[in-house]
Amino acid sequence: MLSDEPNAGMRRRDLLKLIGMTAGSAAMYQAMTSMGLAATSDYTGPIKLEGDPKGASVLILGAGLAGMAAALELRQAGYKVKILEFNNRAGGRNWTLRGGDTYTELGGATQKCEFDEGLYLNPGPWRIPFHHHGLLDYCKRFGVQLEPFQQFNHNAYLHSTKAFGGKPQRVREIKTDFQGHTSELLAKVTQKGHLEGMVTEEDQEILLEALRSWGALDKDYGYKASLHSSEFRGYKKDPGGGIGAEPVPSDIIGLSDILSSRLWGSLANFALYEFQTTMFQPVGGMDRIGQAFAKEVGDLITFNAKVTKIDQNENGVTVTYEDAENPGAMNEESADWCVCTIPLTILSQIDIQVGGPMQAAIAAVPYVSAVKVGLQMKRRFWEEDEKIFGGISYTDQPISQISYPSTDYNSKGKGVLLGCYTWNGPNSYEFTAMSPEERVRNAVEQGALIHPQYKDEFENGIAVAWHRSPFTLGCSGDWTEEARKEHYNNLCQIDGRIVLAGEHASYIPAWQEGAILSSLDAITRLHQRVLQG
Repeated sequence: MLSDEPNAGMRRRDLLKLIGMTAGSAAMYQAMTSMGLAATSDYTGPIKLEGDPKGASVLILGAGLAGMAAALELRQAGYKVKILEFNNRAGGRNWTLRGGDTYTELGGATQKCEFDEGLYLNPGPWRIPFHHHGLLDYCKRFGVQLEPFQQFNHNAYLHSTKAFGGKPQRVREIKTDFQGHTSELLAKVTQKGHLEGMVTEEDQEILLEALRSWGALDKDYGYKASLHSSEFRGYKKDPGGGIGAEPVPSDIIGLSDILSSRLWGSLANFALYEFQTTMFQPVGGMDRIGQAFAKEVGDLITFNAKVTKIDQNENGVTVTYEDAENPGAMNEESADWCVCTIPLTILSQIDIQVGGPMQAAIAAVPYVSAVKVGLQMKRRFWEEDEKIFGGISYTDQPISQISYPSTDYNSKGKGVLLGCYTWNGPNSYEFTAMSPEERVRNAVEQGALIHPQYKDEFENGIAVAWHRSPFTLGCSGDWTEEARKEHYNNLCQIDGRIVLAGEHASYIPAWQEGAILSSLDAITRLHQRVLQG
């Protein structure tokens, strides 16, 4: 995920969108990588920790994916392993809320999920890119069934309260018309010879041919309302059968209206490498992955363990923790080595005996603010009324987006929309400051400007603000380029007998792949240290 942190007067996400629109997704992804925001997964297959650890013990802090992956691989390599976990469940941010679940956030507000059976919300990770090879490999090894996650739906909406009278526009209409108008402009420039010296005469001819195809231009390189342009943007009246079956071309939107609406900015959300087809989700909820890991290593986990101190000396590590089910009862656990996957927002408040460079690194990384709101509707009106099957609609309202379920298509009954997903910035902080009930109410009010059916179809909802999450105090590590240069390597070093792991110790922040790759790297280096004696 990308940060919305301001950067030289422009939010980083907006800067990358601009790069993507003008120079293409490849250039945009290169810019993302240089900012430390994304990188191709370098996973090449299961790690092999060869060599005898001679009974060495490892204490793992945190039973998220990073912690459980470490536990699985270390135990298979011959280590004695134990895990301490703050929650009463495994998975960490790999988390799914279903009917009957309760959740208490900081401040004491408790919500009970009232979704019908089979319906759910993934408050944390909710999609898996095709290039997250490590996570996909574990899913294959564990038999976790996956299904496509629909990121891009041409029939979803782009919405601005300031454009087109507040009426949402179909993605395909904005996308096609933007491409058509820009293709026409470039074709005119090419025909007038203004590209001479930049491309050869032969390439100019090929470029004109490409623009006509890509932009749905007519024989004179004009972009106009026609049956041809309607083949891309949709028809005013679709072709049918029998008498009166002729299709009717749809009207096109003027370039000036598209530009001033700024709806084109959301198109980059479909071009970003991290969101490209095919994306996946586990059948039945994202926590199927955490459950699969827990099936392998659940016997090693002590739940409800609130770590309060991490001490080490030349012989080993001792961790002090409180039993959440018996407040005030302090316990200790010792091992030769420690793999700590506790989020840095929490770890920075724990007494941990590591050197100055790692201490500084732990304190240097703030966490992203994110809010998700799940809304149960009486019927799947987005499919029945508007023919939207999966995908995401984007809006300039604080809710940012509406995601439609990528499962149970064309079925009767109810459904859960992701009715709000804020990511850093003022809107996210504003939603975080609200009570859960206010977040749900605002999501319904704002969503109704896109789907008027909200008012009649809404039944219940649940809202998770990650800065109020007791076990993370935020969504994910929010590195700046400067902080990475100064602190990243210090964060990842083995300090005495302690090594850190998690998405915050990766170049794929906020993604489960980052957590897994960080963990595998950490335990590989730790294993080498153990063998060295």
